[in-house]
Amino acid sequence: QVQLVESGGGLVQAGGSLRLSCAASGRTFSSYGMGWFRQAPGKERLFVATISWSGGNIYYADSVKGRFTISRDNAKNTVYLQMDSLKPEDTAVYYCAAGERGPSMWRDQYEYWGQGTQVTVSS
Repeated sequence: QVQLVESGGGLVQAGGSLRLSCAASGRTFSSYGMGWFRQAPGKERLFVATISWSGGNIYYADSVKGRFTISRDNAKNTVYLQMDSLKPEDTAVYYCAAGERGPSMWRDQYEYWGQGTQVTVSS
């Protein structure tokens, strides 16, 4: 089992920045691919970014490419999502996820999920 706890969400004005953290505990964190997804009210949960266990493979959704940066620190069992140039359409609950199969854009490739952290971007 892997337990994931997100933090760092909040209210920010458009153009601002936030850094989300996802702390993992349980089984060996460094062997998992990690991902960030987000879900706006009334909408499905969508892929944001993913990173391989080594950090060598990283992929982003087109909507966040160039503005968001995913990274991980295996010594701290933590994955991060740096979000810059935030827009009102980035408002959502952000979830981190861990998957044994490695980095993926698909929700069903992840076995473990956090509870989410709210990000609200005001215009």
